[in-house]
Amino acid sequence: MSGSDKDTLKPGTRLVTGGRSGDFAGDVVNPPVWRASTHLYDSCEDLRSRKAHNKDGTFFYGRRGAPTQWALSEALTALEPGAAGTVLYPSGVAAIVGALLSVLRSGDVLLVADNAYDPTRSAAMGLLKTFGVRHRFFDPLDLEAYEAAFCDKTRAVMLEVPGSLTMEVCDIPALARIAREKGAVSLVDNTWATALGFPALERGCDIAITALTKHVGGHSDVMMGAASAGERWYRRLRMGAQQLGHVVSPDDAALVLRGLRTMGVRLERQTATALAVAEWLDARSDVAHVLSPLLPGTPGHALWQRDFTGGCGLFSFVLKGRDDAARCRLVDALELFGIGYSWGGFESLALPFDVEDVRSAMAWPKEGWGVEDRYAIRLSIGLEDKEDLIADLANGFAAMDEG
Repeated sequence: MSGSDKDTLKPGTRLVTGGRSGDFAGDVVNPPVWRASTHLYDSCEDLRSRKAHNKDGTFFYGRRGAPTQWALSEALTALEPGAAGTVLYPSGVAAIVGALLSVLRSGDVLLVADNAYDPTRSAAMGLLKTFGVRHRFFDPLDLEAYEAAFCDKTRAVMLEVPGSLTMEVCDIPALARIAREKGAVSLVDNTWATALGFPALERGCDIAITALTKHVGGHSDVMMGAASAGERWYRRLRMGAQQLGHVVSPDDAALVLRGLRTMGVRLERQTATALAVAEWLDARSDVAHVLSPLLPGTPGHALWQRDFTGGCGLFSFVLKGRDDAARCRLVDALELFGIGYSWGGFESLALPFDVEDVRSAMAWPKEGWGVEDRYAIRLSIGLEDKEDLIADLANGFAAMDEG
């Protein structure tokens, strides 16, 4: 199939066919696992030639990858319209920090969305600060304040959509456009929807970051991250990752590539179940707010409809007038929902969370909420039947009220 023909393939087909070129897979369905640190050369001339060509598909040394990693990068790039390439990292946090280090220098200012993933905030306040990078948190829902936060040293903006834990949907095209007008590069953590549900580069972002640990791996057995970009920033990402020594194992790459094949059907099932659970929660008098852009009538739903082509099973809800002890009774009583970090696997998870310590520019509880409506729970909906998950939650609420 020619390159132009591949460009017309639908996303579901790209999930199945990506990274299965003859160079990487040969005559088998799945690219083999190439465990190789040392690559050998035919001659001094061959060695020097390979060293000069720093690109996927050209052997040099194991840190630059081999066919298993290249197949995964190729498949991920094919899913991201506008991407020239994808760099793999050993975790989602490594992808975020590695991408930021690739575009920032000492003396630069980084703007960070206030509802970004907590490790992203920690990197801005910690590691990047030690390298001489200053940071400012901003409310991504306030475009006027965001634009005013730029200065002549602002070089990058770190976005996330929806917001971590509290699930706000911001106007990514507008935020990215303003960043470009100000001469800053825009990076977005796109783990929630992935490129399948939100084509971040098409929406104006320069670099799209995904924690492959979540939906792409899909089986809670591997950690990895990725960053995709157009030609200019892809070159910077690639060189930065090589200088930092970032590399993923071929075995992990094979696991993620396996998960990628079924991600579309898993996301479709999890999204549908999540909406059903969100609607059930929204109808309860002991739930103050359901934080899910999938749910009609919730803040951010209109932007989600405008900019997204899909969703996922991750959302949150806030208890009405309850305290932490009540929240813990609910979570502890759940049997089908495990208590744990991460999300995007085949299993459902519940996580109690508090927001106050991870916000600097956005109020919590939100404006218009009751002061006691602050105790929240994040749900990651897996592949269980929705009726069973709802029954499990009902038992949890019953246990909450027994305290």
